[in-house]
Formats: sequence, structure tokens, C-alpha cells
Amino acid sequence: MKLEQFAMERMQSTYENQVEFNLSESGVQPLRLAELVDDEAARNALMTEALRYTQSNGTVPLRSDIAALYSGADADRVQVTNGGSEANYITTWHLVEPGDEVVLMVPNYMQTWGLARAFGGIVREWPLVPAEAARGEGGRWRVDIDALARLVSSRTKLIIICNPNNPTGARIDAADLDGIAAIASRHGTWILSDEIYRGAELDGRETPSMWGRSDRVIVTSGLSKAYGLPGLRIGWIVGPPATVASLWSYHDYTTISPGALSDFLARRALAPSHRARILARTRKILNENFPVIAQWLDAHGGLFSYAPPDAGAIVYVRYHHPINSTDLVTRLREQKSVLIVPGDHFGMDGYLRIGFGDDVEYLRKGLNRLDELLTELVRLRPDTTGTTAPTVAR
Repeated sequence: MKLEQFAMERMQSTYENQVEFNLSESGVQPLRLAELVDDEAARNALMTEALRYTQSNGTVPLRSDIAALYSGADADRVQVTNGGSEANYITTWHLVEPGDEVVLMVPNYMQTWGLARAFGGIVREWPLVPAEAARGEGGRWRVDIDALARLVSSRTKLIIICNPNNPTGARIDAADLDGIAAIASRHGTWILSDEIYRGAELDGRETPSMWGRSDRVIVTSGLSKAYGLPGLRIGWIVGPPATVASLWSYHDYTTISPGALSDFLARRALAPSHRARILARTRKILNENFPVIAQWLDAHGGLFSYAPPDAGAIVYVRYHHPINSTDLVTRLREQKSVLIVPGDHFGMDGYLRIGFGDDVEYLRKGLNRLDELLTELVRLRPDTTGTTAPTVAR
């Protein structure tokens, strides 16, 4: 097996701790331990937790807490993993054999694109309809069910979706999920639904899950994005019991078990009262920060076009200037010490993914640095755009 370089993760891993302003992340400002363990009883319980191997598929209480998020699920349908990335890895590893066709929603988090190819799969891309081509849909990115029906056949082993979508932040509604499930069921095709941003909706209306719409659905998710707990490295898989049992044996070859402290803290985060408070915090950050970046984008006249995200701390921006997206991001990092994600990493030059989930003042300062570079590149003048390129108001 030969893996192609995962361009976005390699860039982030290399540079995210070297820049002054990291706007490449797609989650919100992480919770601190003191915010999660916020009473004496919980602190005492944490201090007495043995640093042992936990049950390797996740403790029964944690798997039960996760199962409660999915109608009709139980602990036997849940496998706990080290982050959503391991959940995607072992699921793809389990399902994809050499020569299998895999239909992948694009743009998308490109981990499964690389894995499917590495395991010998033949990837066929299923593009979302861009916001600028969907004005009748309110200017939002949307799925094209008819296009999916033309792509999927009896040779298709797996359909991979990301809902809410990374990088666009678009939410797929229940009717479209039913359409995807119907196409998959017609051909005996599996569906892998990455739902890591579910719960991070700006309007507070939780994204419908693919769970329960077909007997060949596998859902992956975790605590890194909507919950603001990426450092716990807790992810999960929800699927049919026999499939989950098989995935457990694949997990034996990777990380074996979650950390004991992470299992403990994940159970606390998913307790109903804590979960509600954590997700409310996430939505508060998103709704305070998005207007800042929207105002900044709108102030640049015709340089940018974008659709407001439904979920997640990311906005996927099309820019209208003749420079390659990786070149632009490299110059921004080297000259202004700001990191964002180029559209090249999603196979779409001419786009940028900008994260807005950190402290609002941090966001403003990072955007001002980007503004400086754009001013140098574009030389915006009132007679060409009708506006200047102002810094973000303080």
C-alpha cells in the first residue's frame, strides 16, 4: 500500500504552530480542562482515575452515551476510536478492496480520498452544486441527487459523504439523505457519513443524521469540532453490530484503545447537561464570529464570493484574482505569519477555506494581516471596484 501525501494535514502539522495567526482550523476555540471538570466531585474522580488500558472498543458507559445520540442504536453498534480520523481510516480499510468503486462527495475532507485510492479503490467524484450555480436554492451549496444516481452502479462499493460538509459548511437535509440512501440501497452500496460537524449549526437546528436510513450506513464522528475537544482524541463509529464487531478487530491493529482519561472526560462531555452547555458555547462562538468575517469579506467588493456556512467554524471563499491558491497561502504564511487552507487541497484552485472559530480579536488581527497581503497583490482602487480594502473595524 502506498499513501499519497495528505496535503492539508501535512501543511497544518508543519506550520500551524509556527505562525502568529492560525486560521486554518475548522473547529472552535478548545475548551479548557477546568471548564469540563468544573466541580469538586468530578475533579476528585479524575484524580483517582487509573492510567490503565481501557476497554479497547470504548467503555460500555461511553459507548452507551454515544449510542444515545442515534435513534435505535445501542452500545453494540458503537466503536470508540482515537479521533474521527481513525474512525474514517478503519472503516475505509475494512470496506475498500482493490478494484472497488468509491463515490466521494467533493469537496470533502480528503482523508478518505487518499485512503480509498491507497486500498486500491477507484474513486469517482460527486461534486456539490456550487453556491453561485444554485441561486434558486438560496445561494447555498447543495447535492445533486440525479448526478449521484448516474454515478452509482452495482460496481459501487461505497458512497462517502460529509454532513455538514467540510469545507463548505453546507448542511444536507433529510430529503436529500433519503435520496442518497435510496440510491445506495438499490445497488447494495455502503454509505460512510462523516458527521464530525453535526452539532455546530449556527441556527441551532441539528443536522439530520444518515443513521437509520439504510441497513448499510456507517456514521463517523467525534468530539473535535462541534464539541471543541480535539485534544481528547475521541472519535467513534456507529454501524450494524456485525460490522462494528469486525471494525473492532481492525482497531486492534492500530491504536488498540482510547486513553483512560479521554474516555472519562468524553463521558462527562456527553452527559446531557454538559453536552447541551458545550454545544451552546460552540454556537455562541460561531454566531459572534461569523459576522466579523462576513463583514470583512463583503467589504472587499467583487474580490470574494461565498455562501454563509450552515455549520462549522469555516467559510469556503471563492476569490477573483489570478493567483494560484497555494501560492497565495504560501505568501500569506511567509510574509504575514497567517495560515489558511488553499482550495488546491480540495482539488479546487481559486478557493480558500478560512477558519473563524478562535477568539474574536485573534480573528480580526489575522484578517487584517490577510488584508495587507491582498492590498499588496490586488492594489484595489475605487475606480476599479467601487471600494477600497479596509482593515477590520475594531
